[in-house]
Amino acid sequence: MKAAVYEGPRTIAVKDVPDAKIEHPSDILVQITSTNICGSDLHMYEGRTSFETGRTLGHENLGQVVEVGSAVTKVKVGEYVCLPFNIACGFCKQCEQGLTNYCLTMQPEPALAGAAYGFAEMGPYQGGQAELLRVPYGDFNALRLGEDAAERQLDYVMLSDIFPTGYHATEMAGVKPGDQTVVFGAGPVGLMAAYSAILKGAGRVWVADHHPDRLQLAEEIGAIPINTNDQDPAEVVKEATLGLGADNGCECVGYQAHDPQGRENAALTMNGLIDAVRFTGALGVVGVFLPEDPGGAEAQGELQAKGKTPIDFGMMWFKGQKVGTGQAPVKRYNRALRDLIAGGKAEPSFLVSHELNLDEAAMAYDHFDARDDGWTKVVLHPNGAT
Repeated sequence: MKAAVYEGPRTIAVKDVPDAKIEHPSDILVQITSTNICGSDLHMYEGRTSFETGRTLGHENLGQVVEVGSAVTKVKVGEYVCLPFNIACGFCKQCEQGLTNYCLTMQPEPALAGAAYGFAEMGPYQGGQAELLRVPYGDFNALRLGEDAAERQLDYVMLSDIFPTGYHATEMAGVKPGDQTVVFGAGPVGLMAAYSAILKGAGRVWVADHHPDRLQLAEEIGAIPINTNDQDPAEVVKEATLGLGADNGCECVGYQAHDPQGRENAALTMNGLIDAVRFTGALGVVGVFLPEDPGGAEAQGELQAKGKTPIDFGMMWFKGQKVGTGQAPVKRYNRALRDLIAGGKAEPSFLVSHELNLDEAAMAYDHFDARDDGWTKVVLHPNGAT
């Protein structure tokens, strides 16, 4: 089968690799029809993680079931399924509490928790930017889709990660109807956080970024764009709220945050959020922060290379703010979000800018990583376009 294989920093090759196959009675085998390039993939693509050469990328996956293991009883061959990026067992201590993002069974390193397809430090599993994908515990992990799955793949594939992740940010931030919410980052996850806040009935939602094409999308969904080339987000929000700040906010950028001049600063968006959110407000942090950053010493400094980010903790403490962090437990949200899509209440595909064949993956990574104008979200179709 063909797959997009990581061969070193900023080097992707689409090549033939051994076919994915059933390895356990609870596995299912999925023919991937839509798979997204995620901003998290770029950390690995740039060589800023421990991701091994020779592995297949891709954790945002959707496709059609072509084979099931002998222990699979629910999922059927021929069904379309969307696959949470979290690979979970369903029966460990964490999964029993709904924390499938920190599954203990599927993570082989006892000191760690959580597993994912094609992701650094999250198990040995291959990614779905390939023609076939093995899905462990298919009955538990696969979200079955309805009759409109094939023609609405661009909406449903967002349930694998970014729609639930954006929604998770708003849950950790406690967004309620009428709230005033600020989102740092207008990338795909930031746009999904803003979209989720709007779906929840937030009164006003600001989105801060310095990419005009992404801010335009934020405005199109009803958010208020703040271009950080020209404005300080905290000052804009405070001016609009009698100096108090937003009720809550979401961090959707992570440790490779850049200022408009292109300088990296892992604390940039966190400190902006602390400043922009009012006393006793809540922060939902879903941007990726890691305990080790191989490229951090050169890009930012020795402390950042060890995951030590100099945030304004004193101000956060002084303001009595609450903070939630970490990857999203996708299964907590994906069924309800699926039904919003099916019912015509949500169309997360608004952010898709490019649909490409798998053979174009290297080019797509290059443009997406450069944040080239108009490259807001890329969907690859390993088995032909929709």
